[in-house]
Amino acid sequence: MIKLYRKANVCLRVDINFAALTVFNSLVFLSLVFLLSEVVLADEKIKKSHGFNFFGELSYPEGFSHLKYVNKDAPKGGDISIWSMGTFDSMNPYTRKGRAGALASAPFESLLDGTADEVGSLYGLLAKSIEYPEDQSWVLFNLREEARFSDGSPVTADDVKYTFELFLDQGLASYKAILGQIVKDAEVLGPKKIKYFFNPDASKRDAIPIVGGLPVMSKAWFEANGARLDESRMEIAIGSGPYVMEEFEVNKRITYKRNKDYWGNDLPLMKGRSNFDTIEVEYFADSSAALEGFKSGEYTMRIENVSKNWATAYDFPALADGKVIKKTLPDGGIATGQAFVMNLRKAKFSDPKVREAIGLLYNFEWSNESLFFGQYARVNSFWENSELAAEGKPSEEELALLKPLSGDLPIGILDDEVVTASVSGLRALDRKNLRAASKLLDDAGWLVGDDGLRRDSNGELFSLEIIERSPAFDRVILPYIDNLRAAGIDAKYERIDSAQFTDRKRNFDFDMLTTQHPMSLEPSSSLKQYFGSESSDVSVFNSAGISNPAIDALIDYVINAENKAELKTSVKALDRALRSLRFWVPQWYNNTYRVAYWDMYEHPDEIPPFDLGYLDFWWFNSDKAEALRNSGALR
Repeated sequence: MIKLYRKANVCLRVDINFAALTVFNSLVFLSLVFLLSEVVLADEKIKKSHGFNFFGELSYPEGFSHLKYVNKDAPKGGDISIWSMGTFDSMNPYTRKGRAGALASAPFESLLDGTADEVGSLYGLLAKSIEYPEDQSWVLFNLREEARFSDGSPVTADDVKYTFELFLDQGLASYKAILGQIVKDAEVLGPKKIKYFFNPDASKRDAIPIVGGLPVMSKAWFEANGARLDESRMEIAIGSGPYVMEEFEVNKRITYKRNKDYWGNDLPLMKGRSNFDTIEVEYFADSSAALEGFKSGEYTMRIENVSKNWATAYDFPALADGKVIKKTLPDGGIATGQAFVMNLRKAKFSDPKVREAIGLLYNFEWSNESLFFGQYARVNSFWENSELAAEGKPSEEELALLKPLSGDLPIGILDDEVVTASVSGLRALDRKNLRAASKLLDDAGWLVGDDGLRRDSNGELFSLEIIERSPAFDRVILPYIDNLRAAGIDAKYERIDSAQFTDRKRNFDFDMLTTQHPMSLEPSSSLKQYFGSESSDVSVFNSAGISNPAIDALIDYVINAENKAELKTSVKALDRALRSLRFWVPQWYNNTYRVAYWDMYEHPDEIPPFDLGYLDFWWFNSDKAEALRNSGALR
C-alpha cells in the first residue's frame, strides 16, 4: 500500500478520613466503591467499531468484502517503474536530516487507514477494532492477531507505544508539538491492546485519527540497531506493509519488492491492492532527462506535470505505434495550492503593499496562453477546486468569527471581496499592473533611484532572489524576473540542484520559492504546521513563516468545529484571512491527471475521486508486457 486523560479512578478519590476504618468496614466500603464503579462504567456508553468518522457514518459497513473502486480479482505480479529527480542520501523519511529516498515510507502501516473514495473515514488496518466513549477522552485499539512485520515477528501493542514515543521524542518539531498537545498518555493493556488517553482540551476530531494514523515500526529493530527516528541513515526500519526495500544504488535507483508473505493479503481493506511484484524508482538529474528516459523505456509510468511536454513532446514512435498510452484521468481532489511564496522572516516583505506589488507583477494569463497551451486554471484559494474556498464578501457566519480578530488582519477583511490573484493581459508585461505595483512600492517607501533600482530611506537596495531546482521553471520564472526588474526591483533567478534546494528551504534561506500547500477537505491540526505561529520558525511546511494571532485563532475554530456547517464556515474564514495577507503569488492547477505509460497496465473503469492509485490498485497485464518485449520495445 503506497500512499499516515485518564478517566478518574473512583478508588483514588477516597477521603483520607476513611483510613481509620476497621478492616471490616474498609472492605464493605471498597465493595460499595467497586459496585459504584461498575455502575459508572455501565452508564458510560462505549462505542466499538471497525473504523472512525467524526462527522458521520462510515461508507463501508463492518464485514464489507472489498473497496468499491478496486478490482478485487486483480492479478498479482509484474513490475512498474517511476522516476524521481535528483538523488537521495537517506532511507529515513521522518527526519529533516538528509534527503530521503522516494517511497521510503512504503514499508510502514498504521492502526487505521483511509480510502480514496471518502473524506474523513478511517478503517482498521493493523487494528481489528477500536473502542471509545462518547466524549472521546480515550481510545482503545484492538490489534489484529495475524498482523506481522516483514521479518515474521508479530506486531504488538509494545511496538505501537514505542513508535508513538519515538515520534513524541524525536519526530519533526512541528509534528511532535501537535502530538504532545493531543495525547496525554499511552498504556499497553496486553500484547494486542493499547489505550491512548487524550488531554481534556485536545481536538476530538484530531485525537483518534492522529494516533490511529501513526506508522508502526519494529521496536526490536530500533533497539537492536541503536537507531533513532531523527537521524539520516541508509538502513530502513522494519515495517509491516506489503512492500519492503530490496536494493538501492545512490544517484540511480531504489527497488521495492512485494512481500509475498504479507500478513494482510486477505483483508477486505487490502483486496485488489498492492498488485505489483516490484516497484522501481529511477533517478534523473532533471525533468528533461527523465522524459527522454521514459521514451526509451528506462521506466514505464509517468505523471506529466509540464504542460509544454504534454502538448509537444509526446511524439515518439512508441506512442504512435500504440505501445505507449497517453491520456487524462479525472482528479477530484483539492488543488495543491502551488505558489511562489515570500519569506516573511525577511524584513523587506513586512509591508503588505510590497507583497501586493510582487503579486501584481506575475502574469498568469500570458503564461497560460504562451507557455502552458491553455491547460491550466489559476489558483486563488488554499482550498481551490472545493466548496471550502472563500468567495465574495464574508457571510454573516464568517463575520461572527472575523470581527473579534479584525485588528490583526488587513483593513477590508470584513467588507471587501475576498482577495483573488491579479488578472493580466496577454503581453508578458502588463503595463496597468506595472503602474499599480510601482505606486504600491512608492507608497511603501521603496523609491526608484537614478540607476532605475529601488532603495528604502536607509539606502538599502530592494534585492529579491527566486530559487528553483527544476529547469522546467526557467521559462516561467525568467519573464517574472523581467517584470520585477521593470518595477525597479533588483531581481534575480538562481537555479540550484535538488540537495541545495532542500537544504535552503529547510533552513529558510531564501527570498521566494515555489512550494505547495496541500489542504484537506476536513482540515484540522496539521494547519498549525503550515500556518501556525508556533511552527513559524521550525516547520518545514510553513515556508512563508506565517505568525499571526488571528490566523492562530481561526485555525483553532477549524480544529474545534463540531459539525460540517461549522467546519465549512471556519475554513472559509481562514482561507479569506490567509489570502488577505498576500504572502503568496498563486500559480496554477489542472483538475485532471496527465498520464503516460507503456501499455502493460490496467486500472478500474472508474477512478476514485481522491487518488489516481497507480501504485496502489492498478495491475500488470502479463500478455501485453510479453508483446512489448517480443517487439523489442522494452527489454
